[in-house]
Amino acid sequence: MQAVRFIKIAAVALVAAAASAGAGWAFDEKPFDAIAFAAAQDAGKPILVDAFAPWCPVCKAQQQVLGKLQPDAKYDAVTVFKIDYDNQPDALKSLDVRKQSTLIAFKGKAETGRTVGDTKQSSITALIDSALN
Repeated sequence: MQAVRFIKIAAVALVAAAASAGAGWAFDEKPFDAIAFAAAQDAGKPILVDAFAPWCPVCKAQQQVLGKLQPDAKYDAVTVFKIDYDNQPDALKSLDVRKQSTLIAFKGKAETGRTVGDTKQSSITALIDSALN
């Protein structure tokens, strides 16, 4: 009886793992690194730079919006570079970021848009879409 129960549990776990493996997440998200950022730009990739602070309520609201967009396969090619506002002053300076909650979209080396303090899903989506076109 125990063996049958174990097999059923293992089978359910295996099916769940297989289903989640096929459901990819959009956004290749990584900490900001100048070399990786330059390589993504040189490759012409769509990029979103997210200058955030963990204590910032606006940044948290932006993260909720990005979380809603993340499962959309439309954004699979987007690389999100996260700049820690409190600990990466050189990155902030290089991109002329003056406030946390700054989102910047790039298509390769071309900046396609920038927003500060925006938490509306429609405008954040439009910003990211600007890097895809």
